[in-house]
Amino acid sequence: MTHRSRLIALATLGSVALLGGAYLFQLRGFAPCPMCLWQRWPHAFGIVLGVVALAGVRPRLAAALAGVSLLVTSGIGFFHAGVEQKWWPGPSTCSGGGTLGGLSGADLLSTDVADTVVMCDDIVWQFGLTMAGWNGVLSLALAVLWFHAATRRS
Repeated sequence: MTHRSRLIALATLGSVALLGGAYLFQLRGFAPCPMCLWQRWPHAFGIVLGVVALAGVRPRLAAALAGVSLLVTSGIGFFHAGVEQKWWPGPSTCSGGGTLGGLSGADLLSTDVADTVVMCDDIVWQFGLTMAGWNGVLSLALAVLWFHAATRRS
């Protein structure tokens, strides 16, 4: 296995771990807000690109695209962390005072929906950083790995 392949495998496993961790938190009762869900898509894309690169299909290009994808989720994570800390406003559909994304009056009164509505500016878990903040930091580190893999000669 080449050095590039090891870097790609490590970065791919990093996204698998972060995405898997998000789903484990969800299984433990931490419902995701819309911005949390947005952060998952670039990881999924990075995983697919990692598999493609490890299969030998344009590994440098796949690694570069995965690096861009991880920069996107890192940016969303940092932005979301700022929304949670009330440093700047978040999307009006999922932040305090928003419209709640088109939920009807019946939906808002239903006890089934009330437990699943999570606002983007609420902190539901924090260990030093919020989940969004950790995603920002760890995804940035993975983006560096991806770009290193993309620029390696072998």
